[in-house]
Amino acid sequence: MKWLKGMALLLIANVLIFVTLSISFHVLVNFILPAFGIDVRGAVNQQDLVWAMVIGFGGAFLSLAFSKQMARSMLECYQITQPKSQAEHVIYSTVQDIAQRVGIKMPEVWVYEGEDPNAFATGPTKNNSMVAVSTGLLSNLNEQEVRAVLAHEMGHVYNGDMFTTTVLAGLMNTFVYFISRWVYRNLAERNEMLAFGVYMFLQIVLSFLAMIPISWFSRRREFGADAFSAKAYGRDGMISALRAIDRWVNRAQVEYTTQDALATMKISGKSNGFMHLFATHPPIEERIAALQRLS
Repeated sequence: MKWLKGMALLLIANVLIFVTLSISFHVLVNFILPAFGIDVRGAVNQQDLVWAMVIGFGGAFLSLAFSKQMARSMLECYQITQPKSQAEHVIYSTVQDIAQRVGIKMPEVWVYEGEDPNAFATGPTKNNSMVAVSTGLLSNLNEQEVRAVLAHEMGHVYNGDMFTTTVLAGLMNTFVYFISRWVYRNLAERNEMLAFGVYMFLQIVLSFLAMIPISWFSRRREFGADAFSAKAYGRDGMISALRAIDRWVNRAQVEYTTQDALATMKISGKSNGFMHLFATHPPIEERIAALQRLS
C-alpha cells in the first residue's frame, strides 16, 4: 500500500469511489426501492445523463476532497512544521519560498519512507494542498536537485493540476456510467441478472480505460510543472534532478512492469508498449529535451 501515492492515489481512489457510488445507486433504484413499493425506474430512465453526471463527478470530487487524508493514511510519513535538520530546512524553506512568491497558502510538507526518488503534490485546492517527498529522493539527490523537484511539485499546486485532472476524471466517469446504464437497460428486459453482471463488468473495465485520456493529460501537465521549476530555479536544476532519478532507476535495475504495478504513476517509473498509455509521467528523456528547448 505504500506505493499508492501522488497521482496514482487520486486516479485509483477516483475509480473505486465512482464504481462504488454507481453500483450502490443501481442496486438502490432497481432492487431496494422497488422492494418497498417505491418504483422510480421510469423517472430515472428519463434523466440518465443527469444521474451520470452526478455520480461521475461525485466520485471524482470525493476522491479529490479526501486526497490528502488518503495519502497520509497509506504512507509511513511525518510532517515538517519546524525543520530540525538541513534536509528538512531545504524542503520546508523551498516550499515556503515558492508559496510566498506565487501568493498561495503554504502547503503541508511531508516526508515519507520510500527508497525510490519520488515526490508528489495533492489536495483539493491550491490553498489546501500538501507536498511530500520520499526519503529516497533526499538520499539520492543534492540540494539543488531537491529544490528543483519541489518547485516542480509546487508547479502542480499553483497550476491547479489536481482540480483540472479531477474535472476530466468526472467527465470520463459520466460517459462510463451513461454507457453502462444504456447497455443494462437493453439487456434487462431479457435477463435481469445477466444485465446486472454486464453492468458491473462494464463499470470496472470502462473506468480503467477512461484512465487513458486522464493519464495523457497528466503527462502534458508534467511538462508544465517542469517549466514552472525552470522558471523558479533555472532549468539546469530540474535537468540534473531528472538525470539523477534516471541514474537511480538504471542502477537499481528494477523491472517495474513486473515488480511494481504502479510504476507508471511515478516520476521514476518506466513503461513499455500498451502500459505507456497509463503512464502519468512522460519518459525522462522527453522531459529533459523539453527543458533544454526553454529559453
